[in-house]
Amino acid sequence: MKTLTTGLILLTISVPFLLGCSAEKVAKEGDTVKVHYTGKLEDGTIFDSSRDREPFEVTIGNGGAIPGFENGIVGMAVGDTKTVTIPPEEAYGPKRDELVVTVSKDEFPSDIIPSVGQELQMKHPSGNIVNVTITDVMQDSVTFDANHPMAGKTLIFEIELIEIK
Repeated sequence: MKTLTTGLILLTISVPFLLGCSAEKVAKEGDTVKVHYTGKLEDGTIFDSSRDREPFEVTIGNGGAIPGFENGIVGMAVGDTKTVTIPPEEAYGPKRDELVVTVSKDEFPSDIIPSVGQELQMKHPSGNIVNVTITDVMQDSVTFDANHPMAGKTLIFEIELIEIK
């Protein structure tokens, strides 16, 4: 009987010890991590990369990055590299037509000469400041787009996990 009890105690002590020693730490929600990444569009165009600067630091689950990016880091171990394809719904959302507005040039500030691609800030009736991009300039009107520039786009990220804090 004593041998059986000793065996059970040994087993109880050894299993957690072995699990603790052999388990590789992986990133999970709540962890603060540092990653290097390269972001591409579906046509291969690179729109952002951290490779020439300090790694990007984010706490998973705190909303410091788009949801698909944070979810892509979960389960990675330091040194892992993977490619994550993120649909618009997990990135900047779909492009919303109601955020594209055409106004008369008469309503446009006279001290600004509008040009396509120009980025401006406008005050929404609620008082919030909204970033907009001019997408069209006609003789009598200017069209603004308040969608995020990446709205409606599938994003592809190569992610390398550098550190788990």
